Amino acid sequence: MNLTQKMRPQMRSTTASALQPGPLQRLQPEDIAAVIQIEQDVHAYPWSAGNFHDSLKAHYEAWILPDQHAQLIGYFLWMAAVDEGHLLNITVRRDLQGQGWGRYLMDQMTHLARDSGMQSILLEVRPSNSQAVKLYERYGFLPIGRRKAYYPGADQSREDALVMRLPL
Repeated sequence: MNLTQKMRPQMRSTTASALQPGPLQRLQPEDIAAVIQIEQDVHAYPWSAGNFHDSLKAHYEAWILPDQHAQLIGYFLWMAAVDEGHLLNITVRRDLQGQGWGRYLMDQMTHLARDSGMQSILLEVRPSNSQAVKLYERYGFLPIGRRKAYYPGADQSREDALVMRLPL
């Protein structure tokens, strides 16, 4: 039984043809073009293809979640730093947001982190990304600080990052 089979999502759909996850898969270089399409659609300041290639070269934990039709639902990347995982990017396709897939990806990521011996997970999030902040808070992440002027903003401004941690 693979990780995806152990942790089936409880989605809000009631149709017989409800979207089902395929097996969680390691991100491969040939997947980056599809990931970039989602990244650019969802984020105002998306990662570049180079960021994803560099993450693979650095051997970060990079995973994709396809649906039963091999279309990407979302992805996440995290890196280990001693006994703490650092969530770098987690993204759900825009048309699937608000349906439980973010929570599902978080479940997958925390399961992998625990299996890797991580004691906690750290992340940064834009305070203006209220949907993500709410997901992280509901998941159990606690705010531990701010990184001043961490993210690029509109008109050459900068936005702080809210730093959050989840004990595992």
